[in-house]
Amino acid sequence: NIDLRLKELINQAVTEIDCQVIAVESHLDHVHLFLQSNPLIAPNQIIHKVKGLTSFRLRKEFPELMRLPSMWTRSYFCGTAGAVSGETIKRYVENQKTK
Repeated sequence: NIDLRLKELINQAVTEIDCQVIAVESHLDHVHLFLQSNPLIAPNQIIHKVKGLTSFRLRKEFPELMRLPSMWTRSYFCGTAGAVSGETIKRYVENQKTK
């Protein structure tokens, strides 16, 4: 299952750079990822690590993904959990699978 393996690889990627996944859900063509990060690591570095590792490994393990021109676009959205509780964001991410 590509979805399950993607989540495992995301966990591996962020752990390698001293971050922790709080919630992750994927849906057709995008991923919602809520994590606690080391404040010394820039968000673009985290995204670069996640996209690079997952693309390389998924294409190696699932040859059918090789027909895609790319696994990821260069775009991403990043926000902080300043005014909203972490639990609220976690519930939002977890509920994305059902939408």
